[in-house]
Amino acid sequence: MAKYIAKVVVLAVITLFLVATLTFFLMNMVPGGPFLSEKAKSEETTAALEAKYGLDKPLHMRYFNYMRDALKGDFGPSIKQRGRTVSQIINEKFPVSASVGGIAALVSLFVGIPLGSIAALKRGKAADNAILVGATFGISIPSFVIATTLLFTFKWIPTLGSSWIHYIKPVLALALYPTAYIARLMRSSMLDVIGQDYILTAKAKGVSQSVMLFKHALRNAILPIITYLGPMLAYMLTGSFVVERILSVPGLGNEFISSILNRDYTMIMGTTIFLAALLILLNAVVDILYTFVDPRIKLK
Repeated sequence: MAKYIAKVVVLAVITLFLVATLTFFLMNMVPGGPFLSEKAKSEETTAALEAKYGLDKPLHMRYFNYMRDALKGDFGPSIKQRGRTVSQIINEKFPVSASVGGIAALVSLFVGIPLGSIAALKRGKAADNAILVGATFGISIPSFVIATTLLFTFKWIPTLGSSWIHYIKPVLALALYPTAYIARLMRSSMLDVIGQDYILTAKAKGVSQSVMLFKHALRNAILPIITYLGPMLAYMLTGSFVVERILSVPGLGNEFISSILNRDYTMIMGTTIFLAALLILLNAVVDILYTFVDPRIKLK
């Protein structure tokens, strides 16, 4: 276990380094600059602003300075939001995105897993067909279409605020696809498990269906769902960008889109590194969870 964790840490550091490096140089390859929209576009003003933010230095020096500060958790000041640092903005906006994404993930799991199990147990019946139709519909509709539909259909439901009602539209928009995918995945996995010999033996011994489902079948059938947790969490983070923008949710996704439109280079790079670190951490946690769910799986 210790060797595996050490390997994950090393790979995480290498991946973050590559992401930070690639993002830095891509930002500097984009034509134009962050001060093109300034009202005063004289060369003197532009030169003063570039000197203030260190953009007048050679590229290799800027890269070295940025990576050195990023190691300390300092992503520099926001170019467009004067007087605020990137770290301050992330600390302010990320809890909103995390709460929306976290609730959406829980909804997807607590709705998708039972639906998939019911569909498997009622295979070929009306309940199974209804769940399959609903799941196919949910997988086919992109989150931004759902967000736009909710925006115009339920105009009376606000999205700016901290009460439970403000979470309804963004959570629904983010949770529909993973809920549908989990339901289909759980159905297939459960059908495979309940056809195994040990389940048939349990049935022959007269074990009740509830005990068979929760004690014997569910634990093995849920393994593919754990595999999907990593991609699902990545979808929650990246999908929140568009959803937050459409629904005007004051989260990090909305802020990230704004930083791209405003050419806020430091904000783009800081947010990219932060989200990359978060995704790597979440995927590592999901991998380690395998050993607790199924002891037969050994980490090498």
